[in-house]
Amino acid sequence: MIDQDIIEPSIDPATKKIGIRHVKATNAAGTRTKIQVRDFDPVYTDEPASLGGTNTAPSPLETVLVALVGCDGVIINGVATAMKFSYSGVDFACESQIDVRGPKGVPGIRPYFETAKLDIIVYTDETEARFQQLRKNVEFRCPVMNLLHAAQVDMDVSWVQRPAADYAGSVA
Repeated sequence: MIDQDIIEPSIDPATKKIGIRHVKATNAAGTRTKIQVRDFDPVYTDEPASLGGTNTAPSPLETVLVALVGCDGVIINGVATAMKFSYSGVDFACESQIDVRGPKGVPGIRPYFETAKLDIIVYTDETEARFQQLRKNVEFRCPVMNLLHAAQVDMDVSWVQRPAADYAGSVA
């Protein structure tokens, strides 16, 4: 049975279209890695000093959280556009929990997130029903959120609706 709240795809569902993502990286035998994405300035990952790193950049797992909130931002915009859903902005807060014994090789301990908490505040004057439809479609479409679900990360996602005029953020 098809869920009536799920909106139509924004692409021909019968025509396969492959998207390829490519990055290059180098690591000089330490915890810091320099990563090149397309023609952007390099990005870096590192580990906190408490985990043996030099604490000069976000950890790889922190960049997963960056990817989650960034992906949700993109998908919210795409779904809102398809729904003609009006909003003035979105704020995110995200945290995760990992048992650090896993990446250190302790058998039986997963080497990735056990839990993740994501708070999403959407600034909109749309109805509650339309807000819930946006939420359902974003969770259905977001690749990073679905990767975490597939990895059986216990996801606690909270969606809050606030008046559009309350949005104070800006993306520079």
